[in-house]
Amino acid sequence: MKKILTVTLNPAVDNTYTTQTVIAGHVNRMRTVVKIAGGKGVNVAKILSQYGCEVAATGFLGGYSGSFIAGELQKRGVQCSFVETVGETRSNMNIVADDGYVTEILEPGPEITEEEQDKFMRQYTALLAKCGLVILSGSVARGLKPDIYVDLIRLAVQKKVPVYLDSSGESLRFGIQAKPDLIKPNVKELEFIIGHKLKDHEAVIEAAHFLHDQGIARVIVSMGRKGLISVSKEGTYWAKTAGIKAVNTVGCGDSVVASYAMSTVDGETEENAIRRACALSAANATTIESANIPMETAEALLHKIIVEKITV
Repeated sequence: MKKILTVTLNPAVDNTYTTQTVIAGHVNRMRTVVKIAGGKGVNVAKILSQYGCEVAATGFLGGYSGSFIAGELQKRGVQCSFVETVGETRSNMNIVADDGYVTEILEPGPEITEEEQDKFMRQYTALLAKCGLVILSGSVARGLKPDIYVDLIRLAVQKKVPVYLDSSGESLRFGIQAKPDLIKPNVKELEFIIGHKLKDHEAVIEAAHFLHDQGIARVIVSMGRKGLISVSKEGTYWAKTAGIKAVNTVGCGDSVVASYAMSTVDGETEENAIRRACALSAANATTIESANIPMETAEALLHKIIVEKITV
């Protein structure tokens, strides 16, 4: 298969800290800090390359932070085709506390100029011709129109390249109008799309079916400790996570998306695809560094995931 293309419109350097607890309005001293190349699409690219997939990555990078991210991806064998920006790529803070809470402080990122946007669209169009699957992930940088994912999805459809979308808010709401092949909202994101609270498990499944019926081939809903729901033409599946101690949940959703991309390449059944996605996501949560899957842990968890086919 051709390369998998990941698109990250607002990447970031994730400075991940550990501490005992975080108290608002007080001095909080950190125990450790790790600097990680991040942003949802960057995370997906890292995982795919870790599993031996050929990956190209595009989006916007600028300044010292951008150079750091590009260097980390290149070390992993990812083809970097980012557009260089005048503005500095953002840096985020992920604070992992011993009490189980993860606090994220996210910068807005640079404002993308019209010239940079035009260059990116040309780059994206050229890359589509060389790739067999495209994954659009994360938030939209300032200066880009909120419905840019619609344009990117439609271009992929025109080139007959399958396209996944993993975003949130208005970017997701706009993006689903173009009917990507797969979306992966969490429950809160699904509620935003549907427009009301989903009070129970059945309501989540009903909402996923609604989106599937609108023309989205595969709807994957991530539910944290409750596992994953998948709705596709193969049916409705629920994968339940094994008992693990979560250290850092950042990147778990990206692990699901990367796993589904690999399952698509391998032609796996939906039952096997959701099982592997659940195992990789759970394994990701066991380490402080996001999107660096402990592969032995993932393999061990694979045999402990419970997958149930639900009759709707």
